[in-house]
Amino acid sequence: MHLVVARIGRAHGIKGEVSVEVRTDEPELRLAPGSVLVTEPDTAGPLTIESGRVHSGRLLLRFAGVTDRSGAEALRNTLLLAEVDPDELPDDPEEYYDHQLTGLDVVTAGGEAVGTVREIAHLPSQDLLIVARPGGGEVMVPFVSEIVPEVDVRERRVVIDPPPGLLEDVDPGDGGGDDGDGAR
Repeated sequence: MHLVVARIGRAHGIKGEVSVEVRTDEPELRLAPGSVLVTEPDTAGPLTIESGRVHSGRLLLRFAGVTDRSGAEALRNTLLLAEVDPDELPDDPEEYYDHQLTGLDVVTAGGEAVGTVREIAHLPSQDLLIVARPGGGEVMVPFVSEIVPEVDVRERRVVIDPPPGLLEDVDPGDGGGDDGDGAR
């Protein structure tokens, strides 16, 4: 099974280095020199990490065979994927791989069915569970302990304690404008 571990960003300098957006809690393991990574799109890889370093708080990587800025720029926005045993678990019991969460049932603390985890969106500020609703549509649930107090992979269930309004259906024609009393 493949796990997304990084996304290639901008070229850095003229010798083929690229900045990467790290998407793993184990960069020292997954993005170490000598690692061979599958890519998405697959036409860009596989890529072998030749070297890595941190510069101004960003991880910079150099790949075997990429020796100049234009080669590095051609890789921009490519996803890097590592081969992972599907039974492997993160070291921290409070962490999960995307494949462990996808397909889990989502219920409120009161037992109300919310939907099924369709995917996980990794944003700079936090991760979101994208939950497919039974009647159609989806809801984005911030994946933080205050809102998601329980994840039970064995029971295939995620319990959420949504703040007011998170699960409210929004009329697509409403647009959030005037509610009729002149207040906004």
